[in-house]
Amino acid sequence: MLTLWDVAGELSRRMTSIFLQNDKGRRPVFGDLEKFQSDPHWRDLLLFHEYFHGDSGAGVGASHQTGWTGVVTKLMQQSGESRKREKEVTAAVPVAAD
Repeated sequence: MLTLWDVAGELSRRMTSIFLQNDKGRRPVFGDLEKFQSDPHWRDLLLFHEYFHGDSGAGVGASHQTGWTGVVTKLMQQSGESRKREKEVTAAVPVAAD
């Protein structure tokens, strides 16, 4: 059974993954738009769409919406801070000698 914290983390991971590059260097939010996927002048300029395709994550609708999708930037920040804290705590834990 998942805790509420686990559920929040999973929802955050799913929402941020729409905007992050996958293992092939492509962002789901850009869908099949090659200019945004591969052009060095456009590939790192993220648009916050009004809606997202349920299967692919591609952005649809207005591309200037910064309402609820703007919260993704805060989730990314929190995720990065959380990972940094985890690494610091792990590094601070003494390892028992055998």
